[in-house]
Amino acid sequence: MNRRASVLREMGLAPVWRLRDAPGATVDSPPAEAAASAEVAADVAPVAAAPAREPAVLPARTAVLPTAPPLVAPARVATEDMDWAALEAAIGACRACPLHERRTMAVPGVGDRAADWLFVGEGPGAEEDLRGEPFVGQAGKLLDAMLAAIGLARGRNVYIANAVKCRPPGNRTPEASEMAACQPYLERQIALLQPRIIVALGRPAAQTLLGGEVKINAARGRLFDHAGIPVVVTYHPAYLLRNPQDKAKAWEDLCFARAALAPR
Repeated sequence: MNRRASVLREMGLAPVWRLRDAPGATVDSPPAEAAASAEVAADVAPVAAAPAREPAVLPARTAVLPTAPPLVAPARVATEDMDWAALEAAIGACRACPLHERRTMAVPGVGDRAADWLFVGEGPGAEEDLRGEPFVGQAGKLLDAMLAAIGLARGRNVYIANAVKCRPPGNRTPEASEMAACQPYLERQIALLQPRIIVALGRPAAQTLLGGEVKINAARGRLFDHAGIPVVVTYHPAYLLRNPQDKAKAWEDLCFARAALAPR
């Protein structure tokens, strides 16, 4: 067993997710709980999809979900001309919604500022609020393992951000008004990054990016559009910690995203 497989198993992330270069490979279904003691490796192709559904790729990258108006903050912060330093300073000083009242630190984002991949989560948790960096708790460890499984790493061709930049009390789901207040910051991050692919981790992130009601199960395996950049929707790592049976589905989504990278 290679080092990466050993690390993933130590973190409780079996079945091990592993890529294979063979063009005809498919996703193997995870074994039953009774066979959990056996070593399992899921060989997948760069393009993977659930057998029960056919991914619908939008050739013109036309958004399909704007059944509700986009989130718009009552008083939008003017971020259009900000560079990275000015943007992060503005996030750190933001008072646009009540979330700033209880925060320890704002959490702008972290990673490679020339990244092809942008991962957008929901909002900071308790540990993120203390450290000022997204995804540093248990969900962050799982996200790091997911990245490693497709040959990526935090800080290397990857940027990680959240829909809201301050921790919601009790780690609750951000409210629509809070996501709207933070949306200009996320939009500026996207404009500065110009990523080739955006992965929305969870429903709040997907709704912020797509401007409408999103159901994760219905949105999986489909390619959406945000400002000309393809968007893939999958589960938030915190959800996967509570529902490990869906890790295989998240793996399929990452393979689908990898295949959908927009050409430069």
